[in-house]
Amino acid sequence: MALTESTMLSLGSNAPDFNLPSTDGRMFTLSDFDDAPVLVVLFICNHCPYVIHIAPALASLARRYQELGAAFVAINSNDATAYPADSLPLMKEEKARRGYSFPYLFDEDQSVAKAYSAACTPDLYVFDAERKLAYRGQFDDTRPHRISSGNYDSSAHPADGAELAAALDLLLSGKAVPAAQIPSMGCNIKWKPGNEPDYFG
Repeated sequence: MALTESTMLSLGSNAPDFNLPSTDGRMFTLSDFDDAPVLVVLFICNHCPYVIHIAPALASLARRYQELGAAFVAINSNDATAYPADSLPLMKEEKARRGYSFPYLFDEDQSVAKAYSAACTPDLYVFDAERKLAYRGQFDDTRPHRISSGNYDSSAHPADGAELAAALDLLLSGKAVPAAQIPSMGCNIKWKPGNEPDYFG
């Protein structure tokens, strides 16, 4: 695992479009979320300990803010050939296990991750009603505790999504999110051999 920070895409950037399959077989594009005043785009996966750490809080936070009108969509861009735990069939199981109430999409050719300059899992992007980037910081300031190789514990400092919630509260009330934002951090996106973007490494 290579610990990686978000590239911190420039605030005000337009949300790149996408056309990706979901775990339920439906294709989703950016326009499917046009009615939402705020859109949260999350690059996650199944096996990353940093995603596993935030998963319970993410599921709860998403349900809460969806009731307030915000839309959420998650995208897995990992190389599922090299990392079969992130395959589309197992994404279906992961969505059910976590209770995710939002679409979980598979970016098999990794073009959408590149369009967003996504670098890590989790990497989060919050766009306003005009689909301008308003927040691309951390979910919160907690991290999983590494016990040994491949073994992590979140019980001492469970995630709560405080930073993402604060950004959503501001946007949903018509206010701007402060530009001082702390990058998200996690495992690097698992790029296919030869498909690594210029910003990787």
